[in-house]
Amino acid sequence: MTPITAIDLTGFTEREPGVWTDAHGLLLSLHFFGLVPDLPASLDAPDLLRPGLARSAARAGGALIEAEVATVDTLPAVRQLIKVPLGGRPGQAFLASWTIPRDRCSTVVKVQAAEGATTGLREALVAHEVGPDRYFTPHPYGADITGGLPSHVADQERWDARFPDHPLTRVREVLRRITPSLALHEGFKTLPAFTPPGTAFAPAPAPAPGPAPATEGARRGWFGRRRG
Repeated sequence: MTPITAIDLTGFTEREPGVWTDAHGLLLSLHFFGLVPDLPASLDAPDLLRPGLARSAARAGGALIEAEVATVDTLPAVRQLIKVPLGGRPGQAFLASWTIPRDRCSTVVKVQAAEGATTGLREALVAHEVGPDRYFTPHPYGADITGGLPSHVADQERWDARFPDHPLTRVREVLRRITPSLALHEGFKTLPAFTPPGTAFAPAPAPAPGPAPATEGARRGWFGRRRG
């Protein structure tokens, strides 16, 4: 159950409630967390939010590639693109997500994919083209952010067209494609806005019960599916 009432699932097949995969091995999942969002700063303070998210990813052994604040169905949200090592074999997984926080809860849309048997090809080709002196870079959200996976130019979006089948390219493109189709339950949208821990806030009312007005596609509780 999530407050997401519509999403374009073109090309995806449902594997279990709230989880879908596509023919390329991408995993799309929807989540609801009934807790104060674990965000390091307000979405109104991106210069604090992005370094905080980058440090969290580094402490977990990965790396934040990019983070941007925008809107999803009129609500402020943060988009993250993260890479993490694969624990059982060489290679990396890439996760693209929207976190839509409210005062006492949040909903998350996540797209993820892992490298297959061939790993590091994108990185090797880009490193050869730009040269070793220009390949590794300080973290884009702070030169003091260290640990986890390194930052380098091969993760930048400008290389995606050269590597259309790479999992990083795919998760970035799929999240961008589905974003305009996302719709949220009105009860979730009327909850108080997210306030970082330590800041005064008003008590949050309970989400409005029952489904939102019907939209195209089948519906299960708060969540409705729409195929494009």
